[in-house]
Amino acid sequence: AVADARAYEEGGAQAIMIENFGDLPFGRHAVAPETVASMAVAAQSIREAGCKLPLGFNVLRNDVSSGLGLAASCEGAFVRVNVHTGAVEADQGIIQGEAHDTIRKRAGLCPGVGIWADVLVKHAVPIGDLGIEEAARDTFQRGLADALIVSGVATGEPTGVEDLRKVKGACPDAPLLVGSGARVSNARDLLEYADGLIVASSLKLDGILSNPVDVDRVRELRAIMD
Repeated sequence: AVADARAYEEGGAQAIMIENFGDLPFGRHAVAPETVASMAVAAQSIREAGCKLPLGFNVLRNDVSSGLGLAASCEGAFVRVNVHTGAVEADQGIIQGEAHDTIRKRAGLCPGVGIWADVLVKHAVPIGDLGIEEAARDTFQRGLADALIVSGVATGEPTGVEDLRKVKGACPDAPLLVGSGARVSNARDLLEYADGLIVASSLKLDGILSNPVDVDRVRELRAIMD
């Protein structure tokens, strides 16, 4: 975690996000206490190593309560919420958004922490006939998310530019982030509508997700954004 954080910071990233991505298969609800403890240790280690970047947390698959606890105790800047409003069918079963509880818990624990919420999250399909524009409006206007994330169908899969256009049109005031598949070859197209990129796969050594972060790849992508 420390080595990857250093590579992101040296390469010019503007923030980093800690995930329990190695916990496959994920559960639907609260993660085990040792998972939260491990993520807290990772965050503390990153800070002790001198990394100054804002920290975010994503507790997979959708344990936003633990994410808020981590943000409150580890000086986090934001949490990612895979399902903030509505309901989806995923490989974990049915996952329902808990925006009501999330917004109120944040108010008590860490009111300055941003809620970065996925719109029709990857590795899942919405329950009901819900278009991406309607889902975006629900997430931003009714769920009170601070930023919206649009992804492809799976980790590392490209995010559709047309999906970004639709979400930006539906919620022009919402900060919009790409949640998967961003790389040097498509970054300019994505940034026509998106305000930022959440990137892991293409920034790893040889583009392999399980490898360490390659600082040169981070620099190359960052140069496109400047």
